[in-house]
Amino acid sequence: MIENGSVQSICPYCATGCGLMVKVRNGVVESVKGDKRHQSNFGALCRKGALLDEVLDTPDRLLYPQIRESLEEPFRRVSWDEALDFVARRFDFVIGRDGPDGVAFYGSGQLPTEDYYLLGKLAKGFIGTNNQDTNSRLCMTSASAAYAMAFGADGPPPSYADIEAADCFLILGANIEACHPVLYKRIEQRKRQDKNVKVIVIDPRRTATSRIADIHLSVRPGADVPLLNSLLREIVLAGLADPKFIASHTEGWRRVAESIMSYSAERAAQTSGLDAEDIRRAALLYGRAKRALSLWTMGANQSVAGVDKNLALIKLALATGNVGKPGSGPFSLTGQPNAMGGREAGGLAHTLPGHRVVANPDHRREMETFWGVPRGRISSRPGLTAVEMFDALHEGSSQAVWVIATNPVASMPNSARVRNALAKAELVVVQDAYHPTETTQLAHVLLPAAQWSERAGTMTNAERRVCLLEQAGRPPGEALPDWQILCRFAVAWASVMPSPMVMLRRYSKSSSKRPAAETWT
Repeated sequence: MIENGSVQSICPYCATGCGLMVKVRNGVVESVKGDKRHQSNFGALCRKGALLDEVLDTPDRLLYPQIRESLEEPFRRVSWDEALDFVARRFDFVIGRDGPDGVAFYGSGQLPTEDYYLLGKLAKGFIGTNNQDTNSRLCMTSASAAYAMAFGADGPPPSYADIEAADCFLILGANIEACHPVLYKRIEQRKRQDKNVKVIVIDPRRTATSRIADIHLSVRPGADVPLLNSLLREIVLAGLADPKFIASHTEGWRRVAESIMSYSAERAAQTSGLDAEDIRRAALLYGRAKRALSLWTMGANQSVAGVDKNLALIKLALATGNVGKPGSGPFSLTGQPNAMGGREAGGLAHTLPGHRVVANPDHRREMETFWGVPRGRISSRPGLTAVEMFDALHEGSSQAVWVIATNPVASMPNSARVRNALAKAELVVVQDAYHPTETTQLAHVLLPAAQWSERAGTMTNAERRVCLLEQAGRPPGEALPDWQILCRFAVAWASVMPSPMVMLRRYSKSSSKRPAAETWT
């Protein structure tokens, strides 16, 4: 951190990852402007990013650690040592009674990659539970699963530079003008510069993004997969598939081709509420394009058929050879600034760092060796996902949760159930920069965290670009970066851990759970 001058940073609002230059005076952020050297935005900013400096000084900052024994009591300010000892002893009690899976960690795409990584090392490598998940589960896991199924790894092939090379954009379930405005401006400029560039928007709503569409397919909600299958069928019938690419780079094409033949434009029109000729026109626009780029967000991902929608979009790209060349590819735009970094760091309940998975014994051994923990410490069972985590708290099969950099009572589906789940828990730790929130009001422990401009780290944006986040301002009060809080807790828990033989019994599959005690010990 510098007292006076400028530092590089990244906008914390969305996954575009716009580069910033932050001016600091006397250790306080004075102004923010776009970084013209940054490849994500070339100095451009949306209104939210441009006004960042005006939202930093707020009266609701969480400044000091606070604890209370029950929700009926008021919080009382304590030292960091007392707060973390309180958490360590209660975590140790729950783990001793219920095993490592009696506790859970719920993180956020707001965390820098380093903090994400340490959270996973603490949960999976130190405590021995895979009950570590993130609010990114709600927005991008469908894409993550589909990429892994289609390509063998979770990572979108395109980059932002492909926008300037594409001659057809297929945008599904994404109002990019509102949610990724800097990228929208690049698409809009590309279309303005070349009259041959076409835009297809698939969205039930007429949005600001649909205003630049040559074809707007106002699909009936729930009919995306039949529509996408129909587009692929029409492309195949028109002879616009790429047989050389299919033969050289794909498997299973015959099964796909057979499965889509029942999805005629007329059938898709009945299901989707669209006109059959509009479906054919869209298919021909996409199929005839030399370089077609597909972009989508929550309209595809947040769905019971989210993986199917993502796979259907990826199949369109593969069948037409729109993968691995400039201006093309299937591009899922993530929502949070470091949702991609969390995926890379193993921030989901079934993953480990480097796109490894807990179900793979080789992957577990690699991480156990790297972390220097006993063989078998990392569980082979995927942990509780976001929704499952709060269901377990509601049902009593999990008793302690640590929430970091997010507000699940406000952001999770079925917020009333989440609120009830937290109210039932024996221990709720909330690590945040602000209080009160809907979630902090249900906590037993409040841990003050540094926010965006007050810590250093890296974040990975939607195109997989790793971006530097330099510390600009000082954390107020006694707030600390998230990674420091996690490390201090690990030290505190190590000091109250039982003997090695007791720890061995905890991780043994044959060991029985310790009888429940009446009070905390």
